[in-house]
Amino acid sequence: MTGSSPTNQTAQTVRRSVLYMPAANERALEKAKGIDADAIIFDLEDAVAPDAKPEARAKAVAAASSGQYGHRELTIRCNDLGTPWGAADLAAAATSGAAAVVIPKVDSIAQIDQVSAAMDSAGAPPQMSVWAMLETPRAILDARQIASHPRVSVLVMGTNDLAKELRAPLAPGRDALVPHLAAALLAARAERKVILDGVYNNVKDPEGFLEEAKQGAQLGFDGKTLIHPSQVEPCNRVWSPAAQEIEQSRRVIEAFEEAEARGLGVVTLDGRMIENLHVDNARSCLAIAAAIESR
Repeated sequence: MTGSSPTNQTAQTVRRSVLYMPAANERALEKAKGIDADAIIFDLEDAVAPDAKPEARAKAVAAASSGQYGHRELTIRCNDLGTPWGAADLAAAATSGAAAVVIPKVDSIAQIDQVSAAMDSAGAPPQMSVWAMLETPRAILDARQIASHPRVSVLVMGTNDLAKELRAPLAPGRDALVPHLAAALLAARAERKVILDGVYNNVKDPEGFLEEAKQGAQLGFDGKTLIHPSQVEPCNRVWSPAAQEIEQSRRVIEAFEEAEARGLGVVTLDGRMIENLHVDNARSCLAIAAAIESR
């Protein structure tokens, strides 16, 4: 695992793999119960035709409240409040039992204020958060403000729409997007929020997916949004601590604690100096490993 983990990513909020599931598709909703994704986004937006949205909304709420998805964190992606379906989506999701609502094309903190107020009016519990999707140039420019909103717990990169808005190709390596991905990640880290990488579109290219997942982890993302169940296992593998990393983390903590007990001001392990930041990273690694192991 090469991605970093923010302080607020606890054992309950590991989000290596986050799978979009079309809420109108009953078969897909049933299949999701057995897929080892860390989180599921029941999608009411792009994956649902306009005439199917009311039915999809009811199915998403039923799924989120069913208690049949095990450890998976459940969220609902609503249509924007500016659409004919957004207000009804938010009202239904607010009391569905979902952990969060996912809001597409968030451009400003004012938009989150509006969403949060609508959630409160509909009776959403205080702990229900917003996952804000960054899909436009303005969203990247205002990413830190958006991330600073107390109701926002996760930023989600919408790389397809962002590339379209930038008039940039989604080519292997994502050279045109990397600066903007890094800017959003910097905003998330500044506000101590989780951030998820965008989707990989070609489900018949597992090698390409794996390379992009590794790139996302190396950039520092906490996980990746996915469009197909076949992407879950490699995604989980990329964002899981390796056995060697877990063992090294244990050794770092032990060496630091031993030195502290002896009153030593300098700690070294295998000839390298250990500082508080190394200990923090080691503890985060072990916490994530423990969360994965407990599932």
